[in-house]
Amino acid sequence: MTVDLVQHSIAVIARGQTPTGAYLASPNFAQYRYAWLRDGAFIAYGMDRAGQHRSSRAFHRWVDRTLRGVACKVEALEQKADRGEPIEMTEWLHCRYTPEGQEGDAGWGVFQLDGYGTWLWALCEHVRMTGARDLLEEVRPSVELVRRYLTRFWDRPNFDCWEEHGEHVHPATLACIYGGLRAVDALEGSQGAAEVCEAIRSYLLTHFVHGGRLTKFADGRSIDANLLWVSVPFGLLSPSDPLMEATVAELERRCVTGGVHRYPEDTYYGGGEWLILSAWLGWYYVRAGNRARALELLAWVERQADERGDMPEQVTDRANVPEMVQPWVNRWGPVAKPLLWSHAMYLILRAELGLLEQQFSGPEPGW
Repeated sequence: MTVDLVQHSIAVIARGQTPTGAYLASPNFAQYRYAWLRDGAFIAYGMDRAGQHRSSRAFHRWVDRTLRGVACKVEALEQKADRGEPIEMTEWLHCRYTPEGQEGDAGWGVFQLDGYGTWLWALCEHVRMTGARDLLEEVRPSVELVRRYLTRFWDRPNFDCWEEHGEHVHPATLACIYGGLRAVDALEGSQGAAEVCEAIRSYLLTHFVHGGRLTKFADGRSIDANLLWVSVPFGLLSPSDPLMEATVAELERRCVTGGVHRYPEDTYYGGGEWLILSAWLGWYYVRAGNRARALELLAWVERQADERGDMPEQVTDRANVPEMVQPWVNRWGPVAKPLLWSHAMYLILRAELGLLEQQFSGPEPGW
């Protein structure tokens, strides 16, 4: 029997959404039984693209409740910054939470700004697609809290989307912040974040452009597939900008072996090919007008689903460092599967290609 990957992806995400509205990154993988704002925002967007608006709305309400519970931390951070005092890593808003909205502690870096910008963007996309202005007003305190937080601290070094390199500022994170702040302004018809967005853009173009392309660090050499975010979906650069075209060409040369690797030096589970990034590159090519390449990447993603239709985080057949696959399996078990974000990116790419009929959700689930 052939699995309907669209229906199965929707079902996987629905099963991974807890009664509180939080999306668990991968319910079957112990280390990922948390709800990340970043992952969850893209998962909610994928569900919106598939017509599952109640699921997305439940996630945004969960974020709002969670942020209300930690709002006092932002005022304390602002006061310490005003006094010029150092801020400890644990004092920042966390990047991952339990389904009940408690700060998650998995022994990894907790200070990440990308999820907060991504949440603003995904919330605005939900409102734009559904006309749910009532939701925007309902979560307004959290929107204003996040805007304050990002406007004040956008240039602080923090961990990237892979939860690495907390000593750096990261282009992908800057793009998330830029995209989130601009999305709120666009939805409200205001220019409230125009100044800080221009500062973010200037910072990125000053520090992370070398040899006519973007770099992961300000070293003129490094590359990371998350640089795609600078263009799609956050729009700091257009897909046809020469900087983006050169960056994608370098990604194709150094990070693509069928699917897309995170970066050439990656050794996590050997540094395999990630489904979210392969779909992301397809997303970029749709926006750049190269439908044929996007369809190739869609087909690659579909081939990675198992006989049930479950999609993993990555596949390791062509890992950067094959001898590092088994040590990670010994440490944490097999690669996370299903990964909700992989299924969401599959839905997004199909939607971008015009190959996704909206599967409208059923009765209100009671969130």
